[in-house]
Amino acid sequence: MLQDLENNFSELEKKIWNLQKNYKSLAEKLSELNAEHEDLKKKYDEERRKNQVLAEEQKNIKLYSAISGNPEHNRLMKNHINRLVKEIDFCIAQLQNSGL
Repeated sequence: MLQDLENNFSELEKKIWNLQKNYKSLAEKLSELNAEHEDLKKKYDEERRKNQVLAEEQKNIKLYSAISGNPEHNRLMKNHINRLVKEIDFCIAQLQNSGL
C-alpha cells in the first residue's frame, strides 16, 4: 500500500512538473503574441493614416482638376461649392441668432 502511494505521488509530481512546464511555455507564447499584436496594431494604424492621407490627396486632385476646368469633374466642383455655401449660410444663421 505504501508503494502504491509513493507511485501515485511520483506520478502526481511528474504531472505537476509537466503542467508547470506547459504553463511557462504558454506564458512565453502569450507574451510573444501580445508583442506581435502590438506591432500589428501599430502597423495597422500607420497604414490607416497613410490611407487617409492618400484619400485626401485624391480628393484634392479631383477638386483641382475641377477647378482647372476638367469637364469630368464639374459635378464635383458644383457639389463642393454648394457645400461651402451651406456652411456659410449656417454660420450667418448662427451669427444672427447670437445677436451679432
